[in-house]
This record gives sequence, structure tokens and C-alpha cells, in this order.
Amino acid sequence: MIDFEKELNPAQYEAATHPQGPVLVIAGAGSGKTRTIVYRLAWLVEQGIPPESILLMTFTRKAAQEMLTRTEHILGRPLQGTQGGTFHAFAFSVLRQNAAEIGFPNGFSLMDRSDSESAVKEVKDGLGIGKGEKSFPKKSTLLDMISKSRNKEVSIDTLVNSEAFHLATYAQEMEEISKAYAVYKKQHGLMDYDDLLFYLEELLEKDKFLRNSLRSRYQYLMVDEYQDTNLVQARIVKLLAGEKGNVMAVGDDAQSIYSFRGADVTNILKFPEIFEDVKIVRLEQNYRSTQPILDLTNAILDGAETKFDKKLFTDRTWGNKPQLMVPLSDFSQSTRVLDKIIELQKKFGPDEVAVLFRAGYQSYGLEVALKRLGVDFKKYGGLKFNEASHIKDVLAFIRLVSNPADIIAWQRTLGHIKGVGPKTATKIAGAVISADAKAMAKFTKKYPLLGEILADLDGLRKKNSTPATCLEVIIPLYKPILVAEYPDDYPRREAGIEQLSQIASNYDSVDTFLADLCLDPDQHSEEERKDNVVTLSTIHSAKGLEWKAVIILDLVEDRFPSRKSMQKPLEYEEERRLLYVACTRAKEELVMSAPASINRKNTDFSEPAVPSPFVRELDTALFDEFQESYSGGMAMKKNTPIVPPVYTSTATDFPESKTKPAMKLGHCKHKIFGRGKIIERIEPNKLRINFPGFGPKVIVEDFVELL
Repeated sequence: MIDFEKELNPAQYEAATHPQGPVLVIAGAGSGKTRTIVYRLAWLVEQGIPPESILLMTFTRKAAQEMLTRTEHILGRPLQGTQGGTFHAFAFSVLRQNAAEIGFPNGFSLMDRSDSESAVKEVKDGLGIGKGEKSFPKKSTLLDMISKSRNKEVSIDTLVNSEAFHLATYAQEMEEISKAYAVYKKQHGLMDYDDLLFYLEELLEKDKFLRNSLRSRYQYLMVDEYQDTNLVQARIVKLLAGEKGNVMAVGDDAQSIYSFRGADVTNILKFPEIFEDVKIVRLEQNYRSTQPILDLTNAILDGAETKFDKKLFTDRTWGNKPQLMVPLSDFSQSTRVLDKIIELQKKFGPDEVAVLFRAGYQSYGLEVALKRLGVDFKKYGGLKFNEASHIKDVLAFIRLVSNPADIIAWQRTLGHIKGVGPKTATKIAGAVISADAKAMAKFTKKYPLLGEILADLDGLRKKNSTPATCLEVIIPLYKPILVAEYPDDYPRREAGIEQLSQIASNYDSVDTFLADLCLDPDQHSEEERKDNVVTLSTIHSAKGLEWKAVIILDLVEDRFPSRKSMQKPLEYEEERRLLYVACTRAKEELVMSAPASINRKNTDFSEPAVPSPFVRELDTALFDEFQESYSGGMAMKKNTPIVPPVYTSTATDFPESKTKPAMKLGHCKHKIFGRGKIIERIEPNKLRINFPGFGPKVIVEDFVELL
């Protein structure tokens, strides 16, 4: 016999041994959720419940298999008959035996992603939509939009307006394709993964006998990660369990971060309203993090609008407070974070250090810094900086500034000119490299954009331009190419190019810039290095993982939370949950980075950054704040306001009437903008300084060093 009371803490024991009726288990991060489910399965079997009467629903087959295997280990015998798997797998098994009742008299075939994309393309071509229109959404994007609209149960027009406004022009056509795609599938006896859920719901709704039969067979229903269910999955659970059924939903509303996939946090929040006499059990004892980290994560959730109240606690009451690191700018953030990574690596080892971020592009500056120092890393969520095709495109232009004979760069660059294929690109490149004036005259006459590109590159080369100056010329030239080549997601790619501009501002030499971005310090295979390297990851990709030390980047407004979510209450609250998930990945050390200034979009100007509202809400006693000094080190600040001081702005932010000429003020040096000439003093304590490559800026005089 298993001593459940000894093996589980009181809350886990209460959940695992709940006898009858609906129960909602609010499982805080690191609280032993899987252990509770496993012991629940074992307890049911120990009570004499036939294993075949238990249905376990998870979001991955691997998770279900792990739970069943662990249960067998605890029981000491095979667990035969218990069905465990994903919603889609369960739906497939039921629909396969009842296909005729939902309009598939000859059965159906299940399409995978590739099959579905091919079907969407065939439907689109059959309708004659987007023919010859290069900017029309690709088949993968069309399928994504159709799938999202179904899972969120909104029209494509609504979806486009909320998530992909750059595709609004094609909303009507995409809606037409979606309807035709549904007809096509039915005609050919096909289903995609989304169909499985909706057809199962339809079958359970219309076939009372089958519904009651399944309820009799599966008398105990358990659903893992309930906060990640979408609307149709929640309805399926209710249909299978009934309002008073023995259903256990396990999840954490505070970790609901997948609304972009259709997950709806209201499913778990309204669970006590959907089912009758629900027992709510809160798992609050944490087995992952130290108490100082949990104190901060609890405080993050305190500001949530709607939630199940819980306070995470642990026996690990020791440990350092989380740190709030305030670099002078997002430029210097990469350097300061790199310093912190090296420090933490020595303490814990590389594989126990992770850097998390809201969006993939936010790690680009750090990736360059890591590569420069030879620190190996693996990245989850988003491509590595030098693997993104749009970054390769822009770098190809800069490579040609450095080396006009770079045939590979010419082929990549010229391939973007309308009408120029690989063979023609090679011919043009050969003519350029060999200085064949006759051939070049013919090509430039046929392809006007070619002449513009050549003139711009020649101009940059003759002036021995800096990387930042090169990008000032190249980005406007590349922008139409970006929109034309990547019409489905160019807004996302633009953010990466902006990050490239910020990185370039730190370099004086094009060759050094290219070397840092294009060279890999370690050519070993991923298999050899994956277990002993630093991890870079988007927060979404990090859910379910943990490290001894975690660093979070860019905790400033417009980046975390994103600008779009600041205007939408539901998205804003999901951003709060995203930060909670990020912080709860840390076992012993948590570092939050909030740069004091950020690069202004599409310019070389910096502007003061406002720390994330989630950080501003926190009591300063919960963390230690470290600010970057002008000399580059990090100094601890006590009892200082979270909002960092404003130290830089554009010249137009200050009235001219209050300025007077500065006489013989000479030159100075700034941490970010380098050497500059002081051209004016602005009372009481500001200087207008002209920085080569950046132009005039107004700087608080305490932040410059006179030369």
C-alpha cells in the first residue's frame, strides 16, 4: 500500500485523494503538478477504480506517457486500460469509429501540416485568387490564419484587424479561401487537426447515446494544463464529464500565455461556474525557487485584474534577492548582461544559465557580444541573428561595401531585383567585378534599381563609411525589397533590422562589424555542445523549463509589455503572466534588465526608456537595484526610485530661448555616442553636442567626460 499522506504535501494529498465530483487544482509554478496527477491516478486505482475507466487528457503524447509510466512505477504493476493522450488523439479514435454520423460515410483521411498547406493552395488556385500577385499571403500563412480563426472562433477579418493588420487588404479573399477549403475537405473525405475537435464536439452534441456511453466508460476524467485549452476543448470536457462528473482540471491561470494559439484563460477562471459544486485546491508550496524569488513573483501577480489568489512559498528560505539591472542603454545592456553571464557561468556552469526575452529579435545584440567573446549558446524561439534571411540580405549589401568582389553577396543582393534570376545575377556580378562597362550599361538600362544600388554602394565605399552610415543608406533601399520578399511577416522582420542598426552604432569599422556578425567562433556540431552552453530563449519556449540562474532582457515599456498590448487589457494581463512565467524559471538567481534608454525607431537617436509597469508596481524592498555608471561598472543603489533619470534627448526637446552659445567648450566623450564637439550650453546643466554619425544631441553634462 502506498502511504499517500507521507508522499505528498497536504495540498497535493487533498487533490490526489478527492473522491467524487469536479475538482480544480490551481498548481502554482514548480509546485509538483505532475506528481499530484501521478499520485491521483495511483490513488484511484488503489481505490478499486478500473484503470480503463480513467481518461487522461494532456497537450503532448510525451507528457501523457510520462505520467502513465510514473504511475506504473509507483503502483509496482502495469497500468493497463487507462487511456492517456492529447485531445486530438482522443478525438481521432472516437471519430474513426463514428465517421458516418458526421457526414463521412466512407471514413476520412487525416491531413498533416504539409497536406493541409497543399490543399489550401489547390483551393486558392482553383478560385483564381492571388494569381501572379507576389505579395499575396503564402499557403503557410493562409493555413495559419484559417486555423487561428477557427481556434479563436472569430472571423478572419476580426483576426487580421487584431493580429496581422498588414494583411487586411486580403481579408475578404482569405475568408473566401477558408470557406472553400472547408468544402474541399468534406468533398474529399479529409480532416485537418482542427476538424478533429470541432467534429468531436458536433458528434457529442447530436449523439446522446454515444455521449452517455463515453461518460459511462470514462468515469474519471483528468485534464492537464487546463489554462491552455481553447473554447472547443473546454466544451468537449463538459460534454464528456457532465456538470457533476468526476473531472479534475489541473493548471495555473497565471501561466496562461498562449492566446495567440487560441488558448482562453477564461476556461480555467470560469471552471467553478461551468461545473457544479467544484472543489478548489491550491498547490502553493514551490520546490524550484528560493523564497526571495517567490516573493517577487507573488508581487507580480498581486496586480492582476482577474486571478485565483495564491501565495507561493518554499522551504528554501535562503538566497539572494532578485536583481534589477539598469544599464545606461540597450546598447550597453548586451555588455552588462554578458558580464553577468560570465559571472553566473563560473558559479553554476553554462547549462544552468538562461537569458529570456519577449521576442526573438531582442537577443540579437547579446548574440553578437557572445560570439565576439567566444561564448557558445543555443537559442530557442526565433532564429539566431545571423541565420535570419532578412538579416543576411542586409549584411550582403554591407559586405559589398567592404569587398566589391564578393560574388556570393552580389548574387544574394541582385537576386532581389525584379526579373533577375540566379543565372542573371551571376552574369551581372561578373560584369561588376570585371568592370565590364558595356555589359553594365546594358544591365542598368534593363534594371533601373541596379543602377541605384551600384551608385549607393560606390558612394559608401568611397567615403569609408561606418556601419551605421551604411545602414542609413541601405535600409531605405532594402525596405521595398523586405515588403516584397516577405509580405506575410515583414513587420516582425523590421524589428530585427532596427536591432541591427543599434548594434552597428557601436562600430567604427565595417570589417570588424562584419567579422563579429558573420564568423562563428566554434564550429563544433550542435550535438557536441548542446548540453554545456548558455541558453537563450523566448519566454514562450522556456515554459516548463528551469535553470539555476535566469536573466530577463528589455523590461521596459513597448518591449515588455509590447506596445500593442499596452492598449488592450486582455493582452496586457497576458504580458503580466508572461513575466511571471519568466521569473519562475529561476531556481537561485534572478536578474531583470531594464535599460535606461532605448534606440528610437528607424533613427540613431536614443530616448529615455520607461521601466515596465510590472516592475514599477513592485516594492523596491523585493530586489536589489544596480545601475550602470558612466565608467561602465554596475553599482548598487539603495532606496532609489525605479524610474531611471532622463539623461539624453533630441535637441528639439528644449526651448531655444533658454540657450546661449558655449565659448571654447571644446570636445567631450560620451559612453554611448563616443567623441563629440560641444556646440552649446543649455542652462542649467545640459550641453548640446555634435556627435559624428549621430548628429546634435542634448545631454545632461554629468554624463559626458570633457576632453
